[in-house]
Amino acid sequence: MSTPAPLLEVNNIEVIYDHVILVLKGVSLSVPEEGIVALLGANGAGKSTTLKAISNLLGAERGDVTKGTISYKNERVDKLSPNDLVRRGVIQVMEGRHCFEHLTIEENLMTGAYTRKDGRAAVAADLELVYTYFPRLKERRTSLAGYVSGGEQQMTAIGRALMSRPDMILLDEPSMGLAPQLVEEIFEIVKNLNEKEKVAFLLAEQNTNIALKYANYGYILENGRVVMDGESESLRDNEDVKEFYLGTSGGDRKSFRETKHYKRRKRWLA
Repeated sequence: MSTPAPLLEVNNIEVIYDHVILVLKGVSLSVPEEGIVALLGANGAGKSTTLKAISNLLGAERGDVTKGTISYKNERVDKLSPNDLVRRGVIQVMEGRHCFEHLTIEENLMTGAYTRKDGRAAVAADLELVYTYFPRLKERRTSLAGYVSGGEQQMTAIGRALMSRPDMILLDEPSMGLAPQLVEEIFEIVKNLNEKEKVAFLLAEQNTNIALKYANYGYILENGRVVMDGESESLRDNEDVKEFYLGTSGGDRKSFRETKHYKRRKRWLA
């Protein structure tokens, strides 16, 4: 079986904020065409910074990619504007959903098509496509986005990204603040979009269990470095990942008191 060609390649990037704070320290990763890749790690590990480096949104936060390269479809894109990157087919869904609260659901979705030049009929057809994946949004299409549920706002944010006709979506913490049933629903939709519409996903996620269930491949970040990567199944079976990220381990269960006083040292820090 041949390995899919890389759609996105991040090669040894470093990111510095305010000219002094080193946040990413030589991060490398790749996303294949039509793949789902998970970027895993605790809060503050550097997941969101990695996504913003790829989508060129660091400038608004006084961040810079100071080393390394980012390529998309074999072309350097780290100097492009976010708008240019969207036109190339890469768009980010930000952490926290970020809907326009004063606009309706449908108006929010339509803002995703602002870079398109293929006419109203094509945009209208894609709006209906979004509604087939998110039927709840069709029911709430005239509701103000600020007054719908968190799950519906997350669906709106993903639907808005789809309206730009992307080849790749950078999805930042899609499970944040959502009930488990809604999280499963969102990830099922991601899976369907990947399989049926051939959209690739790079998703940053703290919920390692759900991410590794749906992703093909995963990278684990700690303190701005990739400390482990591999096929999702191999990461799920790895004892270190089980203990430190999945909350389980193959050994005997320890009490909270014992766990508090003893933690097996992570092998990648040895």
